[in-house]
Amino acid sequence: MIQAENLIKTFTRTEKKKKRIEFNAVDGISIDAYDGEILGILGPNGAGKTTLLRMLGKLMRPTGGTVAITDVEGRELTQDVEIKQNIGYLSGNTKLYKRFSAREMLSMLGEIYGMTKEETENRIIQIIDILDLGAFVDNRIERLSTGQTQRISIARCLLHSPQVYIFDEPTLGLDIISSRAIIDFMKREKANGKTVLYSTHYMEEAEFLCDRIVMIHQGHVIAKGSPLELKEQTSTTNLRETFLKLIENETDVNGGQV
Repeated sequence: MIQAENLIKTFTRTEKKKKRIEFNAVDGISIDAYDGEILGILGPNGAGKTTLLRMLGKLMRPTGGTVAITDVEGRELTQDVEIKQNIGYLSGNTKLYKRFSAREMLSMLGEIYGMTKEETENRIIQIIDILDLGAFVDNRIERLSTGQTQRISIARCLLHSPQVYIFDEPTLGLDIISSRAIIDFMKREKANGKTVLYSTHYMEEAEFLCDRIVMIHQGHVIAKGSPLELKEQTSTTNLRETFLKLIENETDVNGGQV
């Protein structure tokens, strides 16, 4: 489970005449993500999704606010090693060792996670089946397609069986078969009682996949709820219409505050 309270992240940008201006990419966001659910973070490019997820995954220190990550027993994780063991983080910037085969890379990561050789080998066999990697698991990563590479990235997240998954635009640019494999994986891990945070701007995909949704715009939360609740609140028939209606109703005060 992840609980975040009043998260703020301030950056500085340089504008004309080299004037430096501070702005909040994330501005006072509070969310909870529970065990056994998929929580969608929806918004357009530049809304603050990636910055938010990096803070939730403890990869970026917030300017303000707090993030608490708890295990299945409700104990808050405070040590870096514990946090890394309980989170699987995937983003478009995830780097893989391209000259390795997928199997070689996973074996190496097993050592890093402190797994025995037998544990790692058994886990790799399971992952090959779960993500259907058999046809290319022994190929060098640099020779794989975009969809195959993305599945290997997910395998990396899955290896140590974390309690929390944080996926930043995991299906962006993928073909329908690769997207389906990733979506099925998220649904399977939810059924296993895991917490899945998933950001996207594909509204239709999120509508049937997510249990709850947080819509953000210009660093602010503009709505929270299940897909059905959000549509009912805005008298719309799909999440794309919901988001557009919320934006139309937004009062542009103090940087887009609702």
